[in-house]
Amino acid sequence: MSDTIEPVEEFRLRARAWIKENLGPVQPCDLSQHCANDEEELEVVARDRALQRKINDGGFAGICMPLEYGGLALTPEHNRAFNEELSGHEYPSRFAVPTFNPCASVLLEYATSEQKAKHIPAIMRGEEVWVQLLSEPGGGSDVAGITTSAVRDGDDWILNGSKVWTSRAWWADWGIILARTNWDVPKHKGMTVFIVPLHQPGVEIQRIERLNGESEACQEFFTDVRIPDSDRMGEVDAGWTIGTRWMYHERLGHNSPYVTSPVGLKRNTPQYEPSTVGIARKSGRLDDPGARELIGEHRALGIVTEQLQRRIAAGTGKGNVDLSSVDRLFRGVARVRRSTIAFELAGSSASVWDEEEESATEAVGMNFLMRQVACIGGGTTEISRNVVAERVLGMPREASGDRNVPFRDVPRGPKRG
Repeated sequence: MSDTIEPVEEFRLRARAWIKENLGPVQPCDLSQHCANDEEELEVVARDRALQRKINDGGFAGICMPLEYGGLALTPEHNRAFNEELSGHEYPSRFAVPTFNPCASVLLEYATSEQKAKHIPAIMRGEEVWVQLLSEPGGGSDVAGITTSAVRDGDDWILNGSKVWTSRAWWADWGIILARTNWDVPKHKGMTVFIVPLHQPGVEIQRIERLNGESEACQEFFTDVRIPDSDRMGEVDAGWTIGTRWMYHERLGHNSPYVTSPVGLKRNTPQYEPSTVGIARKSGRLDDPGARELIGEHRALGIVTEQLQRRIAAGTGKGNVDLSSVDRLFRGVARVRRSTIAFELAGSSASVWDEEEESATEAVGMNFLMRQVACIGGGTTEISRNVVAERVLGMPREASGDRNVPFRDVPRGPKRG
């Protein structure tokens, strides 16, 4: 094999020809990520698995992944070229996040060679869908405050506890989980990362219905689940080192060089995010100067979000300061503002709508109602502000009362009188 890397433009032309010949037009389920019922969801998942296998068999999976695990070992520029050519075509949307990022990203950095050889090729073939098991019912935004425990028992670990807000866990295959393995050291020093199959004895998965009727998020209950030590990732009690990189990859989201996803894709169809011009026209405000300012602000926020993501993605892995929290913070704030603008333009019709009409106006109201999810899911914007302040701007760390305190001595829950 030649050591010369294929020029990006030659790769682009080859990708363009393959995509045109093998992939159909983008589907509504790729854009909306919503299905009418569980049966339809499972059908779409099966379709995505088949699409991922097709991309792998066509030689375009894992563009930036190492050769030894079935990847192409090319550059982020090659991956972006493929994603640009993918625009307008169907793609395995449910594999992008969190399977390829952050899960496969973390596996590539910290898993053993045996673990990577087992799972990375299976992910690229569409055989394994992964989730991340981080948040806990009583943990809030404090990831290091986890209480799900793993206790050593010979060559195994016994896992007990609960994780929550895990997207798509009910049909996924594997998860990366952060568990407490030492209660006698400060909270950041007593955690370990494991990989765990989700469908096994002792694992109970319950769906969570959100305000808008969606139920993709789940809560998992682990009761005496045995995990072989061979499924431990990294050193015992050194899970926070992995955790910080894990959350870095999570903030990158679709901007990761490991993700296959069309560049510039609007992941909501007009049914779910109507045009602000269309909203203003419907509400009779298209000629209103104030409404036009709002439309311009909405558009400007979209442009800045896209360009910021592109700039940060281009700098990933080049020794630059980690700006993923800047992206996470801006995306969250901008999305809230854009939902608010659409709601303001729609007026009263966003709050009360005719069920027989198109659901566009309903979507404006529902998007406004759910807007704060953009500042919570994938790590809160409050945490991103702290990360930006401390790691980007170099400001002093915020005072904390649980530093250098054994975790078992840290108060948890409300104080009792």
